[in-house]
Amino acid sequence: QVQLVESGGGLVQAGGSLRLSCAASGLTFSNYYMAWFRQAPGKAREFVAAISRSGGNTYYTNSVQGRFTISRDNAKNTVYLQMNSLKPEDTAVYYCAARNSGSYSDYPQSYNFWGQGTQVTVSS
Repeated sequence: QVQLVESGGGLVQAGGSLRLSCAASGLTFSNYYMAWFRQAPGKAREFVAAISRSGGNTYYTNSVQGRFTISRDNAKNTVYLQMNSLKPEDTAVYYCAARNSGSYSDYPQSYNFWGQGTQVTVSS
């Protein structure tokens, strides 16, 4: 079965950095668009970043543009999210998601598989 396992979350001070990883198994990883979403308490799940199947195209929500970088290693079946200059408003559970498509989407319901999430907490 398909599994997406996130790691790398934690507690960091404002201005700090974290690198999230998502290891995928049970699917042909290079056939999937990959994305990161996040969900803060009491809020809807929101799109953070996505990356095309080859890694040649990336997409970001405005609030993280210039601070976060999504990347992937198809040989390792892993997608990453490098988060720099973190702010308290970045605090959320971060989820990795896979979409069996050749096109981009920031709509959660368009993703086929999800990880269990990893908590990121940014203190002020």
